[in-house]
Amino acid sequence: QVQLVESGGGLVQAGGSLRLSCAASGRTFNSYTMGWFRQAPGKEREWVAAIKWRSGNTYYADSVKGRFTISRDNAKNTVYLQMNSLKPEDTAVDDCAGGTVVPFVRKPGGYKHWGQGTQVTVSS
Repeated sequence: QVQLVESGGGLVQAGGSLRLSCAASGRTFNSYTMGWFRQAPGKEREWVAAIKWRSGNTYYADSVKGRFTISRDNAKNTVYLQMNSLKPEDTAVDDCAGGTVVPFVRKPGGYKHWGQGTQVTVSS
């Protein structure tokens, strides 16, 4: 079994920062890419960022580019999302995903494993 366990969500004022963590466990876990998605109330799930595990190459949605940073710790099988300069429109349930079979995926359907979600709320 593969599990993705997320942490780091919470309430923060606009302009503040949060760091989300996603730890993967499982004896047979493999993923070319891990990513972060979010879903705001009344909106569709939105791709936020992705990282290629081997190379560390990163990719970002335009809405978060320059503010968010995705990174990984290979030894811990953990991916992080550092979120700076947070805006009220960043309020959403954030979810990490893994288990791709291709090097890069930005669609939810490309991921086989998902975390439980963590709430990020940004007040104005």
